[in-house]
Amino acid sequence: MLHYGHFRQVQSWYHERRGRRHAHPTCLSRHAPSAAEAVVQRHLRAPVCDRQLCRGRRGRGPPGVRIFRSIAAEEVPFWADVVLGFRKMTEAELTKFPQHASGHAFTTLKCEGPTYLPWLEKRIKKDGGRILMRQIGSLWELHPSFDVVVNCSGLGSRQLAGDSKIFPVRGQVLKVQAPWVKHFIRDGSGLTYIYPGAASVTLGGTRQEGDWNLSPDAEISRDILARCCALEPSLRGAFDIREKVGLRPSRPGVRLQKELLVRDGQRLPVVHHYGHGAGGFSVHWGTALEAARLVSECVQVLRNPTPKSQL
Repeated sequence: MLHYGHFRQVQSWYHERRGRRHAHPTCLSRHAPSAAEAVVQRHLRAPVCDRQLCRGRRGRGPPGVRIFRSIAAEEVPFWADVVLGFRKMTEAELTKFPQHASGHAFTTLKCEGPTYLPWLEKRIKKDGGRILMRQIGSLWELHPSFDVVVNCSGLGSRQLAGDSKIFPVRGQVLKVQAPWVKHFIRDGSGLTYIYPGAASVTLGGTRQEGDWNLSPDAEISRDILARCCALEPSLRGAFDIREKVGLRPSRPGVRLQKELLVRDGQRLPVVHHYGHGAGGFSVHWGTALEAARLVSECVQVLRNPTPKSQL
């Protein structure tokens, strides 16, 4: 996994030489320092890119695009200096999308949960952590076995934390085999997207607020495939199509705060860390660092309790 700090070093190195405003999409393996490239290859166990494609053997299209049906509201979005080679799409590139009027081209990273999460688990165990699996109906069931509880229960926080603000946003996608698709395409709204991955191509998607249904809907699957084929007609030849459904734990804002539970004279410090919605992989490293800081504050209080007043 290329951590955010490593990525910032890569993109700063690149922009320093190319200039962000005039940068072009780039092959990460050609411009990233070798150490950063090694991080990508070691943890994702995959090449950084298709070098032949980046050299233009099959065309000089951008690594990925975000397209809009009207002129983009933001010519340069706030995240433009984080991705590599951000620029406006050319008129020639837009001819592939006749229903769209503008777009952005850039290179970015895709984090795949089935690879990344086991790597995190392995890292925790290597550092001496233990993973216990059990079902609980209350955070108090963890007392007194644990001094501090970090609540990352997502939608389970409706019950465990009494949080009525958290709700599911149902997402249905298709995982297909289309190895010729090398570049991502994202419609401006983010509802329709084509994301190539290490083992398959993800086609999406849906945002159904308040829907708890985990069963795939065949009509929705047909609609997703039709929308994605409109952007990339070659997907009509995709095979081994599988349906996937998940629930995004959403709320008006991420809950990242301390809470001291008190019951019958007993105290249980809790750090709430949930409600990331669809942005969990994008912001999790930063919010985890903040959660760790809050845990440190709780531990400090437990080690150095405030003396009781003598009055």
